[in-house]
Amino acid sequence: MLVYTFDDEPTTSANTDVFFMKEALRLAKIAFDENEVPIGALIVSQGKIIGKGYNLTERLNDVTAHAEMQAFTAAANYLGGKYLKDCTLYVTVEPCVMCAGASYWTQISRIVYGAKDVKRGYSVFHDRIIHPKTAIVGGVMEEESAQLMKDFFRNKR
Repeated sequence: MLVYTFDDEPTTSANTDVFFMKEALRLAKIAFDENEVPIGALIVSQGKIIGKGYNLTERLNDVTAHAEMQAFTAAANYLGGKYLKDCTLYVTVEPCVMCAGASYWTQISRIVYGAKDVKRGYSVFHDRIIHPKTAIVGGVMEEESAQLMKDFFRNKR
């Protein structure tokens, strides 16, 4: 597995979040090119990407094959355990209820997302789906993430 690191100095939470969100957007663009809903996700631990994924629901004919689920599985395999404490999920769009629920069970420390999902995002239904110790940061590279989704669905019409 290819492991990316963030070693630039000086580092801040904001520029680290942008750095990793750019990689999540790169994954979302792969999904877009494969005619999948363009969402990319990755899990970072100690400055390293330990899991990543993008939507594969069409290819796998599986409604659970969301980007976050792919990233959770890859990260758990990398770590050799199901808990993702001290890890951050970067995802281009606010997680849905299923992915938010899965994040609860992983006990992930942080979720950073790009665009809000006003129709199917977890917060539309209830924000307590996320583990109470999980910190949430929204709006990182929001415009780029939202535009990719708009372009995808515009092409579908």
